[in-house]
Amino acid sequence: MATGRSTKLTGAIGEFLVSAELCRRGLLSTPFSGNVPHYDIIASDDYGGHLVIQVKAINKLNWQFDASKYVEITMNGDQQILGDPAKEPYPNLYCVFVALGENSKTDRFFVFSWQELSDVIVAHHTAYLKKHGGIRPRAPKSTHCSISISELEQYEDQWDLILSAIELDNKNA
Repeated sequence: MATGRSTKLTGAIGEFLVSAELCRRGLLSTPFSGNVPHYDIIASDDYGGHLVIQVKAINKLNWQFDASKYVEITMNGDQQILGDPAKEPYPNLYCVFVALGENSKTDRFFVFSWQELSDVIVAHHTAYLKKHGGIRPRAPKSTHCSISISELEQYEDQWDLILSAIELDNKNA
């Protein structure tokens, strides 16, 4: 099991790696080291366009989530009923997930909007519940879910999403 210190180090490494990648792409990038709710980095371009980014880093195979932060979940006895999707916690929020490798050449980055993340989590949790008749086998009331690297592969290295979103922010300013 990960210690608090190793978890903090993993998070810090992820934030600095993402910030460095954004700078390589010509953006200014400022990490906040977990001190701001909902996002970890603000990226901006030369024209004032900016974007907030949430970073999640792992050194294992799965990212851990509370599905109830992405979809309304009510209980009918031990059965979970999924309702409406949750609202985006911050407007135009983007996410970069980092799977830390054995060395810097094997780090992997997955880039998507918060809405796309929400869709993946809801689809995953829906499929899991369907497989078990709507009842989690070990802890029926738990809303925990985990997302594997394989579920996010279509988003790998999609840095253009962030560049396009910042460009759009410039046009809307």
